[in-house]
Amino acid sequence: MALRNVVSTLSNEGKEVMGPTVLLFHVPSDGIANGTLLTVESNHFCVLKSRGAILNVYETGQYQVETPQHPLFGSIQTAFYGGQNPWQYEAIYLNRAKLVCTTQGQALSKEMAEMEYSVDYYIHVDTTDDAVKVVQHMPYAGHFITTDNVNAYAGPVIEQAINQIVQCTPLEQVNEKIQEITEAVHDKLAAFLKEYGIQLNSVKVLVRPSDELMKSLISLKAFGLSELEAVRYFCALEMAKRGVISAPNMACGEGFNISGSSPLVNVPLGSGAGQGGNGKRPAEPV
Repeated sequence: MALRNVVSTLSNEGKEVMGPTVLLFHVPSDGIANGTLLTVESNHFCVLKSRGAILNVYETGQYQVETPQHPLFGSIQTAFYGGQNPWQYEAIYLNRAKLVCTTQGQALSKEMAEMEYSVDYYIHVDTTDDAVKVVQHMPYAGHFITTDNVNAYAGPVIEQAINQIVQCTPLEQVNEKIQEITEAVHDKLAAFLKEYGIQLNSVKVLVRPSDELMKSLISLKAFGLSELEAVRYFCALEMAKRGVISAPNMACGEGFNISGSSPLVNVPLGSGAGQGGNGKRPAEPV
């Protein structure tokens, strides 16, 4: 911000404006004139514009802005603008440090089961040419471009790259292809962001079922259980949480009995047993 003819990324309170979520900061000041000092930190670029045209890109250091000086221009400036420079100069700072972006979404497996994914990726602006590309190709509202704004562009590319693989993969085999998914996201995202002057460093992808039941069943199968055994053990765990005493019987696949006798007996279907629909009725007391 401009203070005493010095422009930097420090606020009037001395706080750094370019935080870990800010890619671009447009200085909200119309006081940039001839002799103004631009201060550029070691992890920033500064792009100077005049009436929409890029005049220069500065790296680390302090630079003096030089505006056109002509006698006729000076008299016009004094008469009509009260000594103020009518030329519109803009200072735009770009963060050249590595920033982390996080995005989430949903994909569908081969069985059309819903999968959740989360992607963390690291980006940075590498050169002065890249800084110019960001200013030219990525529009901003207000005075900032944040990592959320970058996600608005990158999100559809990530979703497409993940779905191209997940939609052809059975649910249980998705995590076996996590390396392939990560590489696909990296390649497509790097090519996309490069057009905006943003370099992609690394990508981390996590994919998991959306349904909690499916997560539990897959976790049980990881112990070497069959599908039927996984369902039995899941039901047994739920029964145990509710204090049902027959939970161990469910886990073992054995019928429930008390003192060697079952509290339920088989009866022929259609003989008054339709109320419960299970073909059984309570045993007669002895």
